[in-house]
Amino acid sequence: MWKQLWEWLWEHHRGKTAGVAAGIPLGLIYLFFGFWRMLIFVLIVYTGYYIGRRIDRGEPALPILETWRLLLDKWRLFR
Repeated sequence: MWKQLWEWLWEHHRGKTAGVAAGIPLGLIYLFFGFWRMLIFVLIVYTGYYIGRRIDRGEPALPILETWRLLLDKWRLFR
């Protein structure tokens, strides 16, 4: 019975089901560790995802040169 319910939910309400499935662990982290620790945890996980996505695309893991050039171009406007 539960398997059929989950299959129906996943088929008809995929986004809502995924959102609730992600929200439950985040809510538990909030309850056990606190809000700020949860935000730091999410930031660390997102950073890992971002770096992994760039590596999968064949891009450098950290765009240091691109960032440096962008900052230099913006600072030249004030000279």
